[in-house]
Amino acid sequence: MSHTPDNLRTRAVGVLLTAPPEDKALAARQLAADWRAGLLDWPGTAGSGPSDSLEVPDRPARPDKPDLLPPRAMKRRGPGSLAGRVALLHALAHIELNAIDLACDLLARFPDDEGAPLPRAFADDWVRVADEEGKHFLMLQARLGELGAAYGDLPAHDGLWQAAEATAHDLAARLAIVPLVHEARGLDVTPQTVAALTRAGDEKSAQILDVIYRDEIGHVAAGVRWFEAAASRRKVLPKVLFDSLVETHHTGTLKGPFNEDARAQAGFAQLMAGT
Repeated sequence: MSHTPDNLRTRAVGVLLTAPPEDKALAARQLAADWRAGLLDWPGTAGSGPSDSLEVPDRPARPDKPDLLPPRAMKRRGPGSLAGRVALLHALAHIELNAIDLACDLLARFPDDEGAPLPRAFADDWVRVADEEGKHFLMLQARLGELGAAYGDLPAHDGLWQAAEATAHDLAARLAIVPLVHEARGLDVTPQTVAALTRAGDEKSAQILDVIYRDEIGHVAAGVRWFEAAASRRKVLPKVLFDSLVETHHTGTLKGPFNEDARAQAGFAQLMAGT
């Protein structure tokens, strides 16, 4: 299969290979605009997966900063001080930058699953996710600038991409660990973070996190939708497959409390009920 510049997967690889953070976010947003305008093709044919001639990088391009540390080496600060708010927004910007690459990696790496071509609706969902993650990064970057800081000023951790590398061989595993564990955890903790920022008098940062929170419900919903489809292809109940994949690929434990309302909006309750 030939890969031309108007191929969605090729463009997704282009985003992965873009190192400057703002350029990466803008490239993801342009990819989405071109997709919606009908300028990009989705190959979605059996046999066009990771083994074809499109080379999907194991790791995305990254800027020289921030320095990447193990998650356990990261210092935690509350948002009550300016330094604490900068550290929080910097950490979130790093997550959103990774999330751009995670969405584009899904598009580039998985045009099929279990030999079955994935439909355009799959591409629609993950293009939208890439677009919104780009929007989130740009919002956080702008807010950091207003607070006298910039992305790259502080160290960050590499845990999200390590999860991507561990699940690069299996779409179901990727969906289980990234949207259904990591992003769903974001739904659990963000409302408390928004409240803490509001108490600290930083309403502008709180409003940005509220936008991100509402978008992320849709991202988890996309993960649920395509994980259920992957489970159906494997002829396994979604909850059974989820529990198995989390046990195999997730290094921590799934800790509550959980945001049951947001998870229900994303369809997670039905998946975990085993139906």
